[in-house]
Amino acid sequence: MKKQILLLTIALTSLTSCGIYKSYERPVDLQTDGLYGAVQTGNDPQGTGAMHWREFFTDPTLQALIEKALAQNTSMKQTDLQILEAQEYLKCSKLAYIPSLVFSPQGQLSSFDWAAPNKTYSLPITASWQLGSFGQLRNTKKSAEVTVEQTKVVRMAVQQSLVANVANLYYTLCMLDAELAITEQTAENWKQSVELTKNLMQAGRSNKAAVSQSEANYLNVAASVYDLKEAITQAENAICTILGEAPHHIERTSLEAFQAPAVQTGLPLALLQNRPDVRQAELKLANSFYNVNLAKAAFYPSLTISGTLGFTNSGGGVIVNPGKFIWNALGQLTQPLFANGALRAKKKVAEMQMEEAKMAFQQSLIAAGNEVNTALATLQKTTGKQDLISAQITALSDALQATEALYRDNVSRSVNYLNVLTAQTGLLSAQLGQISNQFATVQATINLYQALGGGSITEQ
Repeated sequence: MKKQILLLTIALTSLTSCGIYKSYERPVDLQTDGLYGAVQTGNDPQGTGAMHWREFFTDPTLQALIEKALAQNTSMKQTDLQILEAQEYLKCSKLAYIPSLVFSPQGQLSSFDWAAPNKTYSLPITASWQLGSFGQLRNTKKSAEVTVEQTKVVRMAVQQSLVANVANLYYTLCMLDAELAITEQTAENWKQSVELTKNLMQAGRSNKAAVSQSEANYLNVAASVYDLKEAITQAENAICTILGEAPHHIERTSLEAFQAPAVQTGLPLALLQNRPDVRQAELKLANSFYNVNLAKAAFYPSLTISGTLGFTNSGGGVIVNPGKFIWNALGQLTQPLFANGALRAKKKVAEMQMEEAKMAFQQSLIAAGNEVNTALATLQKTTGKQDLISAQITALSDALQATEALYRDNVSRSVNYLNVLTAQTGLLSAQLGQISNQFATVQATINLYQALGGGSITEQ
């Protein structure tokens, strides 16, 4: 007896040492240094990506839109169902540890040469417990657990995308509102310029060419008002599509109202917790790890235990004959002998697939770091340009006022309407450029927040 226990202990130890009972651990040779390039801001190791979207987007109107999108969007509802499906599969893998029971009552009539028939019956309950090869059930369950986690990460990715899309569309509307206000005001100013040019022509201080040019300039700006209104409608409809609602007006504040906390990139390792795509890549690696364990487990014996307990009168002449209890038990151990070539090939394929998943995991980190670097560089550029554009607008406003005064008062005959037109066009271009740069700053901030994994934090 002691010898049998010793042999069993040695067998279990050898099985454990082969790795089929080990759990997944993150590779120690994972490269995370320098993922952000030369940029890194802040002292918070987790960085801005760990912030809940409500902390990042403080505009109550935008918050209400995001909440509605997360509650009503079809993609979010689909991922919720996928999580429930994966959890049911996990239950199946856990229940594989429990024996199956089958109740199969049987009755039979038999007769020879038209004699009185014999009647027999049996009421058996059959139990079957397929343990599988050593480690097979455990690794199947672990793989199912990883699949559940993968569906949860998919939901996080959908949430992150929805938050960023709604925020970008919301501030796109704010940008279009600002451009529309500037364009409408410019159209009104240029309409007055047309009247001034007509008056100057009547006074003999201008000509028909200047009047026609001023009218064409005004009509061009007036026409662009309709383009902006159409773009606003399209942006509103895009938000309504995300919300799963019919087209309607979207309430919003203004581009100037955007306020975001100081961005902190945090440590590159924070991407492992914050970014759904990086987490998804690691979960694929974990899944491939358990597939390797399953391929190894196929080399070991498979054990099946079955038994039957029932009541029967088999052999009796009539059904009222007293029956007897019957039982049997069977244990079967199956060891692969001639399939080792195929098993080794499957194990090699599983190991190569795990190596591929590891490289994909590393690449996902590199791509994430590049996105952070790009978004931060864009944010730094647009922020640095803002003061320069403001100063440019001040200078162009002064130049336009001076040019219009010279043209109106005819102080300098060298100033004609072409000079006024050039000054007007330059100012409008700079004003629209300022709005565009403000929006680019907002968008770069949102993109950086998303690149750091922000927006994917689920409700607690």
